Amino acid sequence: MSTENIETNSLNYDWSNKSILVADDEYINLIFIEKSLQPTKIKIFKAQTGEQAVQLFKDNPEINLILMDIRMPDMDGVEAIKLIRKENRTVPIIAFTAYALTNNEVNALDYGCNDYISKPSKPQFLIQKINEFIK
Repeated sequence: MSTENIETNSLNYDWSNKSILVADDEYINLIFIEKSLQPTKIKIFKAQTGEQAVQLFKDNPEINLILMDIRMPDMDGVEAIKLIRKENRTVPIIAFTAYALTNNEVNALDYGCNDYISKPSKPQFLIQKINEFIK
């Protein structure tokens, strides 16, 4: 999808007063999400490990939503979700995974994710899913 299409589809969303934490060990996925969400004006915190995600969340209590990859080296998304849920039970967490719903993803939902999105995802679907939780 071209950037022009993303911008056209995102005109209804102004999240300039919102922030999101995106955790994914694949840099290209972080860039894709950043470009997809850019028209919404949301502030994006990026982490490439579960440990970074937990620390960024602790350091930035204004984060309104977390988009968490489940399979990451070192600390995986499930472990990061557990630690974040110890700090905050209410922040919406969406699992973002390249795999079909497996035991890890079921565990993620059991451990406190509000929803999940399969990779790859179209930018407009990503924005719509985030909008369900970030209002």
